[in-house]
Amino acid sequence: MADTSNFRNGFTMRHKNGLWTIVEFQHVKPGKGPAFVRTKLKNVENGKVVDHTFRSGEKVEEVRLEKRPYQYLYPDGDFLIFMNTETYEQIQLHKEGLGDVIPYIKESDICSVMLLEDSPLTVEPPQTVELAVKETDPGLRGDTAQGGSKPAHMETGLVVQVPLFIEEGQVLRIDSRTGKYLGRV
Repeated sequence: MADTSNFRNGFTMRHKNGLWTIVEFQHVKPGKGPAFVRTKLKNVENGKVVDHTFRSGEKVEEVRLEKRPYQYLYPDGDFLIFMNTETYEQIQLHKEGLGDVIPYIKESDICSVMLLEDSPLTVEPPQTVELAVKETDPGLRGDTAQGGSKPAHMETGLVVQVPLFIEEGQVLRIDSRTGKYLGRV
């Protein structure tokens, strides 16, 4: 058991019949009344994000998740196949359980698979991914006075706002946490 003084970003706990990870938290000591901790929690199984307030000192059950490197191999119907890079053991994860991770990974990418007692829960893509532009509108020469942007469809189906000078076929670096364009490769 842990209490609110152990909270940190990435802390995983059992709460309300589910596994939740703290995305962000803030200790609040109002002038009147007891202290409390305001948190933003992300459900490990389905990715749902909720706000929750804990009383200061409240006990929660901490869960230790293990993170192992796995290589994404290929899609197989409603499943994605991953291989442990150390033991070469393959696992399959259902697409529904991965949510918004799928557009950030392509075949042969190394991802982190979160395991609870050797049972895979979810996948974390690399922090930055390199994807090729599959389709985008042509940029107009000299049309950058306002620093505009346009949508670009990437090879995995992800749509990212990019500067006007980006053309089809270029490889871009994308932040998988925010979905923002970082630069050309």
